[in-house]
Amino acid sequence: MQVLSIVHRTEYTYRQPVRFGEHRLLFRPRDSHDMRLVDSRLHIHPASQVWWMHDVFSNSVAVARFEDMADRLFFESVIVVEHYPARNAAFGVAEYARYLPFAYGLDDLQDLGRTTARHHPDDGAIESWARSFFTGERTETMALLRRMTESVRVDFVYRPRHEEGVQSPAETLSRRRGTCRDFALLMMEAVRSLGLAARFVTGYVFDPAVESGAGQPIQGAGATHAWLQVYLPGAGWVEYDPTNGIIGGENLIRVGVARDPSQAIPLQGSYFGPEGAFAKMDVAVDVLPGNVLESRAA
Repeated sequence: MQVLSIVHRTEYTYRQPVRFGEHRLLFRPRDSHDMRLVDSRLHIHPASQVWWMHDVFSNSVAVARFEDMADRLFFESVIVVEHYPARNAAFGVAEYARYLPFAYGLDDLQDLGRTTARHHPDDGAIESWARSFFTGERTETMALLRRMTESVRVDFVYRPRHEEGVQSPAETLSRRRGTCRDFALLMMEAVRSLGLAARFVTGYVFDPAVESGAGQPIQGAGATHAWLQVYLPGAGWVEYDPTNGIIGGENLIRVGVARDPSQAIPLQGSYFGPEGAFAKMDVAVDVLPGNVLESRAA
């Protein structure tokens, strides 16, 4: 078990006061068997009315509405979690799903719904790439997913990109570069082409090298992070981070899940002002061991 604190700050600066539309924040994780929310704080400037809701995926979403105009909009979210990551040895995949291809049971398939369907067209290159990880007529499911995850980490170049959105999976495959969101979407579409259910995950990643100064740095630290889950009968939703080659959720702090990346944007909203009013956006994420809220209170 790890106790981790995530401090996420986002600041928008404008050249003159503007009016703000509704903003939606996906910063707060849900309690689960592998993660418990210990404490949280949310600070927003200027003052706002905030209420909480569950979206269609049961993610916890904060909705903020503003009355005052300002030339600065600031969000600071602090969450403290107890994290219990799953290890590879704990994956009890059902016997009938140990090898590909396999078919989900009818009950599972009805509930998995659109998570098994591909969302982005391509010319067949993605399915061809996915099938390149087969080793014969009966390929171990976990082994194939491990090879695919590791292939993205080794064969693709991670390139942070600050503009909104993701590039298409076909573009990511052809360019062999992208962000964590791009890599998650590519692998989602690849495993869906093999008949597996997959969903997008947004959250944070803890880099032990930041604290210890040793080991290989983890890509995506210092910002929000993205990966995917694949549904395996008997094991459930299993975490795969192709950006870092992580399987099982170690160092991954899950905040929200969705069918597509467009449905899991950490912070989204609008402002109303003259053209050119927006100056810049600054984002900083620190994932730290221990409970920083306890130290602040002391």
